[in-house]
Amino acid sequence: MAAEISDSTFEAEVLKADTPVLVDFWAPWCGPCKQMLPIVDELTAEYDGKVKIVKLSVDDNPETSSKYGVMSIPTFIIFKGGEAVSTIIGAKSKEDMKAELDAVA
Repeated sequence: MAAEISDSTFEAEVLKADTPVLVDFWAPWCGPCKQMLPIVDELTAEYDGKVKIVKLSVDDNPETSSKYGVMSIPTFIIFKGGEAVSTIIGAKSKEDMKAELDAVA
């Protein structure tokens, strides 16, 4: 299961991470976010040690969501070396998500 992060832990958990990080910007009331949950959990297990996968609630963490221009959810942003390198908006298939992760892993 992907770890929950917050505005206050974002820099340490994401920007200073040694591996690429996929940040799942989500909210508990978001239907497509719930639809993506099993895929995100599977990817978390499959990419363990290669890509760190974390979740950030947009309701509880407006600062980070705003900073990265998250307007609709789910939005997934992949960070590598402290920089956003890829953005995926909306519910996607596991294969689409894996293609994005494989490009940076």
